[in-house]
Amino acid sequence: MNYGTLYLIPCPISDETTPWEVLPASNRAIIEGLDYFIVENTRTARRFLSKAGLSGRIEGLEFRELNEHTTAGVAIEELVQPLLEGRSAGVISEAGVPGVADPGALVVEAAHRKGIRVVPLVGPSSIILAMMASGLNGQSFAFNGYLPIKPPERQRAIRRFERRAHEEGQSQLFIEAPYRNRKLLDELLQTLQPTTRLTVAMDLTAPGEWIRTCRVSEWRKMTLPDLQRRPAIFIIG
Repeated sequence: MNYGTLYLIPCPISDETTPWEVLPASNRAIIEGLDYFIVENTRTARRFLSKAGLSGRIEGLEFRELNEHTTAGVAIEELVQPLLEGRSAGVISEAGVPGVADPGALVVEAAHRKGIRVVPLVGPSSIILAMMASGLNGQSFAFNGYLPIKPPERQRAIRRFERRAHEEGQSQLFIEAPYRNRKLLDELLQTLQPTTRLTVAMDLTAPGEWIRTCRVSEWRKMTLPDLQRRPAIFIIG
């Protein structure tokens, strides 16, 4: 059977960065050869493709959305059906790489289940970039998504991740939304032990990129940066 191929297409993390500043030129030919895209948000995907050089072809492309409201089942099967008929597709996240902290994983799972080839393309991942720049243990690390919102549950989670970092030597990563970044950092500095190392990374790949690792005791003495700009990556080590 001549199935299509599912391409996982990274896009810039920051709106201040153009696609070809952070993506390899080899991605261009693949993107330009597709007319079917499975995207987290149609508007931002169209904007990305326009900046990538497809502005004259946007109206002829087909976009189908796969987001946090999509559940496994009929909806996913419908997204995959064109690939079973020989049509290739590109998966585009809101920012960074598809399938990691991203609903695109649902269609990737369906593609594997049906024997469709999956091809991940090279591009920026905030999780990997933050880990690379942290100076913490890159041999063993875990991405834990978002922490609980309610303070008692969040404090328990912070202590649990700190224990794991200390006892197992495993760096613990998590992400937060911009409007909750400062509150989370304050809570981390109140909850973590003074000797625990903490990394904060934000605006990755953007002109205002900011990455800092130091012990909690040092963080408590610092003038803290503006954390309301972008989603931040936090790492306990």
